[in-house]
Amino acid sequence: MNESVLILADFTPKGLLEFQHIDLQSFDLVNLFRKSISSKQQANYLLVTAQPKKTLRMIRKQVKVIGAAGGLVKNGDGKLLFIHRLGKWDLPKGKIDPGERPKKTAVREVTEECGIKIDYLGPKISSSYHMYEMKGTLVLKKTNWYEMAVNKSPQLIPQTSEDITDAIWLDPIHLDQVLANTYGIIKDVLEKRAYI
Repeated sequence: MNESVLILADFTPKGLLEFQHIDLQSFDLVNLFRKSISSKQQANYLLVTAQPKKTLRMIRKQVKVIGAAGGLVKNGDGKLLFIHRLGKWDLPKGKIDPGERPKKTAVREVTEECGIKIDYLGPKISSSYHMYEMKGTLVLKKTNWYEMAVNKSPQLIPQTSEDITDAIWLDPIHLDQVLANTYGIIKDVLEKRAYI
């Protein structure tokens, strides 16, 4: 939600700094989304509930849900693949086609967006949720992220029809340019693989 984070938990996580507690009884997803969009600052919201999974199911019923999948790709030199889309550094990903499995989507999207062939599809790293508005409808996009690899260091061909202006291989010790201009979700994926 505009770089703001909604955390669903059955306890208050230790070390969570600067968050706004939300009461389940008065929770209104639409109002929270509008508040996050109108705010110029990132905020962390915490919704403590005895049944976080049930609450997530309730949230999913209030919005249109879109499935997506993408990958964190490493080449033979140990460098990571990043794309530059709509002014931000990102990882390749895209929507799941009807009847398609998320793993297949992840491989297809990386291939289409960067012009490379994936040689290794590894385990799922995580799932992330991102909310946005499309034609007046709130959309919740769930993205499954997978570990991937290619042999050697193939040339990247950015898919300009998808607003990708650049695709690069970047050494993990030089992630500063990406971290300075990316999304919180991408930082989470990198952190789960101990790159940051």
